[in-house]
Amino acid sequence: MTRLVIVRHGNTFEAGEAPRRIGARTDLPLTGTGVEQARALGRHFAANGVRFDRVLAGELQRTRATAAEIVGEQAPAVETVAFLTEIDHGPDEGQPEAEVVARLGSEAIALWETERVAPDGWEVGAQWRVSAWREFVERTAEELPEGTILLVTSNGAARFALAALGLKPGAGMKFRTGSYGVVEVGGGADFRLLAWDVRPGETSGELGWV
Repeated sequence: MTRLVIVRHGNTFEAGEAPRRIGARTDLPLTGTGVEQARALGRHFAANGVRFDRVLAGELQRTRATAAEIVGEQAPAVETVAFLTEIDHGPDEGQPEAEVVARLGSEAIALWETERVAPDGWEVGAQWRVSAWREFVERTAEELPEGTILLVTSNGAARFALAALGLKPGAGMKFRTGSYGVVEVGGGADFRLLAWDVRPGETSGELGWV
């Protein structure tokens, strides 16, 4: 079985800073807390004997920096790929969350969070992202049938991995900063979701998927 460890990047807002819709057009760095979240993930995986055969990240610095902090000096190098880069929030890019809800309405936000239906004006690239995820998973399952792959992305982009593989977490698709999910890939359409939206310290003892 191939294992995909999907991570959401660390924090990009300081404590107390009002949340905004930040996507592909806003290349924010990690905050100090975000760096520590990434390092905590690295310690968590290392303590459980997890080693990565490939490391992929979105093109923005917040995802690349998170990946680099997780693996530290461990090989392999971080590869950047477009399908892991955040979505474009269009007219809502950089806007406070309250203003986004006022423009779109809570129903439109709920549809995005539960069904991946993009609100008016957002450019999410659903079709090509789903195709890219499926192509990547199928190719990786053939090339690294026992491999473990780290993929660092964002909340908006991560949900297309679930769509591509026909998976749906019981608690919903939202992905907190500094959290991870694990998908196990077998032959054909054999996909299993082993974890989603888990942070270091929220699991007890050894990881059940190692």
